[in-house]
Amino acid sequence: MLRLLLAAALCLPLFTHAAERPNVIFVFCDNLGNGDVRCFNPETVHRTPHLDRMASEGMRFTSLYSASGVCTPSRAALMTGCYPYRLDMHVSDKGGLVLQPVAAKGLNPTETTLAEVMKSAGYATMIIGKWHLGDQPEFFPTRQGFDHFFGIPYSDDMTRDKRPEEWPELPLMRDEKVIEAPVDRDYLTQRYTEEAIRFIEAQKDAPFFLYLPHAMPGSTADPYASPAFKGKSANGHWGDSVEELDWSMGEILAALKRLKLDEETLVIWTSDNGAPRRQPPQGSNAPYQGWGYDTSEGAMRVPCIARWPGHVPAGKECRELASMLDILPTLTSLIGAAPPTVPIDGHDISPLLLGQKDAHSPTDNTGFFFYHGDQLQAVRSGPWKLYLPLESKRVNAKKQASSPLKLFNVRDDVTEQNEVATAHPHIVARLKKLADGARETIGDAGQPGTGHRTAGWVEKPSGRRL
Repeated sequence: MLRLLLAAALCLPLFTHAAERPNVIFVFCDNLGNGDVRCFNPETVHRTPHLDRMASEGMRFTSLYSASGVCTPSRAALMTGCYPYRLDMHVSDKGGLVLQPVAAKGLNPTETTLAEVMKSAGYATMIIGKWHLGDQPEFFPTRQGFDHFFGIPYSDDMTRDKRPEEWPELPLMRDEKVIEAPVDRDYLTQRYTEEAIRFIEAQKDAPFFLYLPHAMPGSTADPYASPAFKGKSANGHWGDSVEELDWSMGEILAALKRLKLDEETLVIWTSDNGAPRRQPPQGSNAPYQGWGYDTSEGAMRVPCIARWPGHVPAGKECRELASMLDILPTLTSLIGAAPPTVPIDGHDISPLLLGQKDAHSPTDNTGFFFYHGDQLQAVRSGPWKLYLPLESKRVNAKKQASSPLKLFNVRDDVTEQNEVATAHPHIVARLKKLADGARETIGDAGQPGTGHRTAGWVEKPSGRRL
């Protein structure tokens, strides 16, 4: 009998009954930099009390990376646990870095998404916010594992006035129907927050997965905020938008407490990439070098807070290497779901999330790879980031420049002041070897790897107008 009991115990999952599987809320801000939030940058002028409190009650990840410096690829990686180049989601159908309205391309419906994983385990699923993985019906989130959708299909700056002959008015959608066009962007954060709370209230007695990809601070030169926040910050429209996002997180956390779901819900808050360069500056990626839309630390090293009272240790910082690729396999493990049957690139980091003693990043062994479009530009393992030598480094879809080999300890030298390649030839050699492995399986510079898969495609995309 003792042997049987021991064998049974060894087979138990991390959580032993359905009630211990957490609800999951994943909040994804748009273009929000590490330096925009006080608990990551005490010198910011933004007031972010709710996020600061969330960090004190949870864990800050300070070496977590987006899988891209731009919107569409980073979201494809989150949804699938795969590098965007593996999925052919690294560029648009027109060769740009992100999908635009009326795109022929989208996330292939044959891919297993995070929503589909959650749904397979009995979770109600909803996306509230910005999708940006295809605006044709075949690619709608409701065809990719989400029970419901309330939001916009692409970026808030992709409005009809920019291309009146090609693009529809910016649509607000419910499930697969346009309900407003153009949507009033001033109220998006407020309306998303209200919709999120309604969903939580409706699902309070059953497990749920809420994906909340905010539209703000967004891609416009003048971010939007509701009248309650407009003109109230010390940093113009950008600061107004950030402070409303902080309010939003506070409202959601308060709803969880009111509904007695606080200890049953894992909340993860982060950003899809760093703040873009603006003149005069608006967002901040401090203390990291660089701006959004490339492979710099400022572009891809994003703020992240995880909170789950009683499970995620409070007031802790995790400095271990992690990425957006890890979200799908980690949640798969936490809820006891079956993983995707196709190869993915992320790792289960639940030991880090739960604060297990002596837990280390599994990515240290495989490396994390920094792609800009299809070009591999850098690799990180442990504290080390190697910028690969490139004769023609792609800075954006058009510009190119040469770039020398450089090595930094970005865990301790976060501002990258001390280049140390000459002092550590063995580390350079090891990271180059990891890069060679990535080129073989994922690909590089126009040469897809052995693990390449195709994006979804429609022959005649159409714009939908009211």
